Amino acid sequence: MRYLIIAITALFFCNVSIAQSDYHAVVDPQSPITKNTYHTIGAALEAAPAAAEKPHIIYIRNGHYREKLTVDKPNITLLGENTDNTVITYDAYAGQKMPGSDETWGTFRSATLSVYAPGFRAEDLTIENSFDFLANDALEPDATEKVRGTQAVALTLAQNSDRAAFRNVRLSGYQDTLYANSGRSYFLDSEILGNVDFIFGAGTVLFENSDIINRPRARKMGTTGYVTAPSTNIGNPYGLVFLNCRLLKETGVPADSVPLGRPWHPTTTFADGRYADPDAIGASVFIGTWMDDHIARDGWASMGGTSRDGGKRTVFEPEGARFYEYQSRGPGAAVNTKRRQLSDEQAVEYTREKILGDWLRPFKEPSSE
Repeated sequence: MRYLIIAITALFFCNVSIAQSDYHAVVDPQSPITKNTYHTIGAALEAAPAAAEKPHIIYIRNGHYREKLTVDKPNITLLGENTDNTVITYDAYAGQKMPGSDETWGTFRSATLSVYAPGFRAEDLTIENSFDFLANDALEPDATEKVRGTQAVALTLAQNSDRAAFRNVRLSGYQDTLYANSGRSYFLDSEILGNVDFIFGAGTVLFENSDIINRPRARKMGTTGYVTAPSTNIGNPYGLVFLNCRLLKETGVPADSVPLGRPWHPTTTFADGRYADPDAIGASVFIGTWMDDHIARDGWASMGGTSRDGGKRTVFEPEGARFYEYQSRGPGAAVNTKRRQLSDEQAVEYTREKILGDWLRPFKEPSSE
């Protein structure tokens, strides 16, 4: 039987190169600084126009750039020289104090790259959070040197982010690698690596033809992580959607140890108190996805949240979320009462056009010449 995904992905896989004359800025630590050449990505971003109407393309030469970056200008493009060798890295984590402050980064501010503007695009580069999660994870729970708040985000897509497109991009981290909380984003031919809730948030995200790679824990445990933790608002029909992807694992991740996701209800301030958002009815859907044997046989897991009375935590079960599969395959695939399946009629609603809405061309089409 042919998978529906073939029809879904038929629109475009483009392979368009951008001529050097199209670059608006070049980042190259080995070249002299000129009007359009910079030694750091941060300097190139600072010099970019505040409100470009067309993509402002910043070409980044190979290198390891230890920078903590914020993109708050529209239509910025970061184009790396090579995915393996163009690396943007930083090592902030949630429990770490910010420089010159007693305040910690917190999860969301820990990101190596934070995008707060529409029209962002990245290609052919790696974005990583290099916090040494495994070394800390290996310590005994009562070790004095063990740090708390080990969430360490590589990429944040938050306030005002929309139409963020990624191709041949690697996101590398452990806990909370990708925080996609705003607007629409699209990942094509990319890799996302992590372990605990490493793809999370309330945004609409389409992953297509991409590898989602679970990383090990330093200490032996039954559940080693969760692929997704969506907090999708009930008014949003799409959350995290995986089309024609592969769920892979690094060495050391045991079989049957990773649920596909758990429902995150963020603690939110309301007029009558501060508690888990009841309208965060998370959506994670896997269509035509190959799964290795690390994926849990029961598919999904529960997650706790702050109760209205501030007392015992509320447990949110996966059956209360929008968690579905369609034509999963591989050693980790299973059909049982815990792993709900889309019908053929429901599956046809998951097309690129319907998920991304009026934004249909994240990348240029190939020239007909």
